[in-house]
Amino acid sequence: QVQLVESGGGLVQAGGSLRLSCAASGRTFSSYFMGWFRQVPGKEREFVAVINWSGGSTDYADSVKGRFTISKDNAKNLVYLQMNSLNPEDTAVYYCAARPAYFRAVGRTEASGYDYWGQGTQVTVSS
Repeated sequence: QVQLVESGGGLVQAGGSLRLSCAASGRTFSSYFMGWFRQVPGKEREFVAVINWSGGSTDYADSVKGRFTISKDNAKNLVYLQMNSLNPEDTAVYYCAARPAYFRAVGRTEASGYDYWGQGTQVTVSS
């Protein structure tokens, strides 16, 4: 049974940094995409970043490029999201997600293409 557990959220001032962690368990993730998404009340879940667990290729939403970095620790089965230069628009619940890396009609930046989700962690950026 796949489990994804996020941690590291909290309250930070604008311009500050946070690092989110996602602990993945229940299977081998070597052929998986691991994604981070975020959601604010009343809006759709939004893509943030994704990493291919096998090759390490990454992709980012334009809104976070240059500020956020996704990475992984294979030995610990952890995926990280380092968030720098945070601004109030980054306030959201952040979710970790996983899906197989083989071809699907739905791309790896689409929330609907993911099979497994964590419970989310709140990030609040004050101005």
